Amino acid sequence: MGAFMASLVPEVLDRLSLTHDLVSTIRAIGEGKGKQDLFQERAPDVLENLRQVAIIESTESSNRLEGVTVPRTMLERLVDGAEPSAGNRSEGEIAGYRYVLGLIHERQEYIELTPNIIRQLHRDLFRYTGVSGGEWKRGDNSITERRPDGTVFVRFQPTPAWQTDEAMRELQSNYVASADTDVDPLILVALYILDFLCVHPFSDGNGRMVRLLSVLLLYREDYNVVRYVSLERLIEQSKDSYYDTLYRSSQGWHLNKHDPMPWVSYFLGVVSAAYTEFERGVGDLKDGRGMKTRMVLQAVEGMIGDFSISELHMRCPSVGWDMVRYVLRNEREAGRLEVVGKGRGSRWRRIDAIGEDGR
Repeated sequence: MGAFMASLVPEVLDRLSLTHDLVSTIRAIGEGKGKQDLFQERAPDVLENLRQVAIIESTESSNRLEGVTVPRTMLERLVDGAEPSAGNRSEGEIAGYRYVLGLIHERQEYIELTPNIIRQLHRDLFRYTGVSGGEWKRGDNSITERRPDGTVFVRFQPTPAWQTDEAMRELQSNYVASADTDVDPLILVALYILDFLCVHPFSDGNGRMVRLLSVLLLYREDYNVVRYVSLERLIEQSKDSYYDTLYRSSQGWHLNKHDPMPWVSYFLGVVSAAYTEFERGVGDLKDGRGMKTRMVLQAVEGMIGDFSISELHMRCPSVGWDMVRYVLRNEREAGRLEVVGKGRGSRWRRIDAIGEDGR
């Protein structure tokens, strides 16, 4: 071995210990994968809607995890391919993420996971920002946490800058070699992600890159759920566990004494949740009757708190605006929704949500 320690080496792979819960999760993911083709043959309208929603949510959530946000209307325009405003770094970062995510969705079978390709994807991630990407970090970086009292805590000290190129080449060769072991490919994907984050090869964009690479790696193992359910949104919704398990599994990494299993369990739990959501999304809409209405109603069910018509439409983009308004009016007349406020600032609220808050 070279200058850095890793998870995708025999010393670590041989001591992996799978709990009953993890075995059950892997089995559930396998069952979901087995139903993929069946689902993909059904209701193309539903699948197209899920795909469009997933792209919006992935772009929004992965950037928001890094503190990068733009107004909803602008986000939707950027996801549709609009050029970001000149000099607007946030818009540029979101447009870049959407661009790389689109490349992965469209060309995943042609994208070989090599250090050079990773650098090219990173360059594309920053293509609209005015900042040049695509180069390994030139200075050492730290993974830190700012605590409520304002102090900064170093959670992990990644691989030094001077060792980054060797570390990334070694990560690549270890991942290729691990395919010949009897370790489940899902676990190998999780370990690759852990090692990438411990190397932290770029000065900026490591988190977004690793979420994009997660989508690519799952595609390459035929876990196509990433096309229809946003992995990034599921990670954002469980971000405390995301950061906690990464922290726990990185301790001792440089000495090859780390325990990857907290992170592996978390990551596989996210993939399993994606399949559960995918099955529910397709299963609820499989009979084709009143398809557009049911898409809107399902989107309403998924809204948290008050929502605007445009926010709802983002969850069912293949449904026309008139149809969205028609369903909302019907739901209001049936006593299931109410309007809060007037005019352009008006928002909608589920009547049952009021009851839940009041309990």
